[in-house]
Amino acid sequence: MKKSHQYLLQLKDWGKEMERIVTDFELQAEKENVQKLLEDINKSIEHGLYQEENIKKLQEQGKSLLMRLGFSAAIPYGEHKLPPLPYAYDALEPYISEEIMRLHHDIHHQSYVDGLNEAEKHLYKMKMDKSELKHWLREQAFHGSGHYLHSIFWKNMSPHSSKMPVKAIKKQIESDFGSWEDFKHQFTETALSVEGVGWAVLFWHPMSNRLGIQSLEKHQLFDIAGLIPLLVLDMWEHAYYLQYKTNKKTYVNNWWNVVNWEDVNDRFIRAKGK
Repeated sequence: MKKSHQYLLQLKDWGKEMERIVTDFELQAEKENVQKLLEDINKSIEHGLYQEENIKKLQEQGKSLLMRLGFSAAIPYGEHKLPPLPYAYDALEPYISEEIMRLHHDIHHQSYVDGLNEAEKHLYKMKMDKSELKHWLREQAFHGSGHYLHSIFWKNMSPHSSKMPVKAIKKQIESDFGSWEDFKHQFTETALSVEGVGWAVLFWHPMSNRLGIQSLEKHQLFDIAGLIPLLVLDMWEHAYYLQYKTNKKTYVNNWWNVVNWEDVNDRFIRAKGK
């Protein structure tokens, strides 16, 4: 019990340091997560919750925080996992239905995780016939891009959207696109231009030090080398068809109501290196 108590005190000190970092970098979305972790740690100390199950839960909260901040340990080949949604399945209603969120996250995203794991196992952990190389490289690109884009997509949305850009990303959008309205129009038109399946992406490119907008067909085609995705919109039919049928324009217009601009701003700050 004494060792567990000491460990929780150390975990609390670490949490305070994380709070200082996210405060210094103005990462508001993560600041709330750090504060929640500190609350849970303090509650565990106060009530003597030293059970192994509780401590593991706190550790998982800390690991998730590190992953979002970009400090995560390397994921072994073939061991990617489906990240949990950062809100309830029905949290984005009426703009995105619970039925779509369950299908999209639990079934479609899981399939990309499974496909990426299978590709990595063949490429990096198994003996493979040379004739299979291109197949598994294509599988890695397709499923890997699908997994990473969806992982951003979930966090790019929130039931508590500010409806408009905030802080540093707001200033950069106005600098690079002229105005919020001009950016929104161009991003919307890019999303609607996607033929069949793909994404619309707001990105930061460190070589040009500018924002840009790009459409990606499937998950990986028409990519620009070096781009860092900040805001992504899934234009695959599974993202909207059950609710909007073929009315993509209404889907896109409604999606703007759930954009998590705090998360986009956090990603921008990290991408720009400030």
